[in-house]
Amino acid sequence: MDNDLRVQAAPDYAAVVLGNLSEPFPHSAHHTQVSAEDRPTPEQIHPAFYTSFDWHSCVHMHWLGASLLGGTPGSPLGGAAPEGASDGGAAAWVDGPTDASLREALGANLTPAKLAVERDYLLANPSWERPYGWAWLMRLAATCSASSDAQLREWGTALEPLVDAVADLSTAWMQKAQYPVRHGLHTNAAFGVGYMLDAFRSLGRADAAAACEEAARTWFANDRGWPGDWELSGQDFLSAGLSEADLMRRVLTADEFAAWFARFLPELSAESRILQPVSVTDETDGYLVHLHGLNLTRAGQVARIIATLRESASPEASTAAAVLNEALDPLLKAGLHGLESGDFMSTHWLASFAWDALGSVAALD
Repeated sequence: MDNDLRVQAAPDYAAVVLGNLSEPFPHSAHHTQVSAEDRPTPEQIHPAFYTSFDWHSCVHMHWLGASLLGGTPGSPLGGAAPEGASDGGAAAWVDGPTDASLREALGANLTPAKLAVERDYLLANPSWERPYGWAWLMRLAATCSASSDAQLREWGTALEPLVDAVADLSTAWMQKAQYPVRHGLHTNAAFGVGYMLDAFRSLGRADAAAACEEAARTWFANDRGWPGDWELSGQDFLSAGLSEADLMRRVLTADEFAAWFARFLPELSAESRILQPVSVTDETDGYLVHLHGLNLTRAGQVARIIATLRESASPEASTAAAVLNEALDPLLKAGLHGLESGDFMSTHWLASFAWDALGSVAALD
């Protein structure tokens, strides 16, 4: 795998972003009404993130758009630019007209006034979008803030009040949560905390990053014998086990992680169910198409885990890396195939996961 996959995919993914940011409906609202009169439109309570079917999908469509404009700082891709870029990671992956369209669409939403409304909503609803939406919001902020592109940095500055809010909300949550959420949907703790940790580190939020690290160790450091053959559920888009491993590789040294991973998945093989691609029987079913995302998130997580295992000289690390490497290409190809349907139930979110996976795979080369 190499960067060429992203170069080829970028124009299509940019079209997905632009299409989604212009689609206010259908919309899946997650607003809790407090009275019969409390019936706002999505745009009234979420003026920045009201399209793309739901709030969190709209947030990560903005992240994808910002990434296409200039790399993805704060993520495993680390801000790497496509081959031939001349400005240290800020070069867009798209042509001039598409670049201009993306900037217009994102800039219309990422204004201080609109983002202030979004911040107030988060503070008024402290468990809302926890932790999945928080994680994507922090990734968006990290991508913009770390860019060498002046406009992206302006968006990063506008997002700072939301970073403040999520840093406080997430720290308070992790300090009181005795147990992690382990299933394969949005509330999975490991997935959200892992990406928040990346972003908080990139943003220089040391206290929030330390809270993520402490939660990871408290929740997962002693886990053994994960039942990888039994974790799959019919509407997962996350592997609970691989999400946990992807988090722990961020907080342990490579040698520590290799030993932890061997205990966590002690009988891992290329035939293990946790590494097998899955299929979708109905592209129009919003829950069944989650399985496309499962292939993509597994691919990205496998790639990042391999990268960490390669840093260890232990025999168990090289054995595990070899097994994971065999699974990587089939998972990625199956996940990318999911984007071919063109159905809105897939397109409103899958391209973000595809770009994320492609970047992590490219980083292995």
